[in-house]
Amino acid sequence: MPSPLVTDSSAGVRLITLNRAEKKNAFDDAQWDGFADALRAANADEDVAVAVVTGAGGDFSAGVDLSSFAGGAKPRTGPFASGYDNTMDALVAFEKPLLAAARGVCVGFGATFLFHCDCVYLGESARLRLPFVRLGLVPEGASSYLLQALIGPRRAGELMYTAEWIPAARALEVGIATSLHADDAVLGVALAKAREMAQFPVSALRESKRTLKAALAPGIAVALEAERAGMKAQAGSAENVEAVRAFMEKREPDYRAARARARAGKPS
Repeated sequence: MPSPLVTDSSAGVRLITLNRAEKKNAFDDAQWDGFADALRAANADEDVAVAVVTGAGGDFSAGVDLSSFAGGAKPRTGPFASGYDNTMDALVAFEKPLLAAARGVCVGFGATFLFHCDCVYLGESARLRLPFVRLGLVPEGASSYLLQALIGPRRAGELMYTAEWIPAARALEVGIATSLHADDAVLGVALAKAREMAQFPVSALRESKRTLKAALAPGIAVALEAERAGMKAQAGSAENVEAVRAFMEKREPDYRAARARARAGKPS
């Protein structure tokens, strides 16, 4: 079985590739933990000045691999209750410039991860989606704060509450993306920019990022706590169960019917 993550380093740049192309690079537990490990390794390596994250195949990431829930949650050991928590801990603590080169599908964490990046280079095929209300859930990845900080509360609210697709051109227009490029050029653009940054002292890059992100840190912490409470309230609800079941059965969810069954005390 191929590794869910591939890393490579050159000229001070660490390239991290999400490597589940057959699943549109959706995150199962192995990829969550592998991604957390890759971020921590790049953060700790003094020979790495900049990290670039991309996806194998034609997509960046479809977010959480809902099919991985089919067998039920497996017991975990270690300090983190989930692979997602492990990744978020590593992502929030990342101290160096973090760039993304994304094309194709960018859904759920595949989109919210981009809000943590210092520069986001999108291919023309990129399509973002924040599907949380559609899944009967709430935003994650501190996106409830970071998206507002990037594009303003009204635009963020519309994208969150409609769960609509966001084409690459719209992502650039509203300020989610740094620039837009042909699909076959986007990774090269990101790596070239990363090398441009990596010529400078790692200490200066790290301290510059600290100053740029200092004002955001309290908001991220508050958002993660609020999102955690919201997920606890919504996960396993009738609507959430219906949304996941509909996804697995490749049909549109019927939230009203699911809610009616729950009120009548019938099994979902």
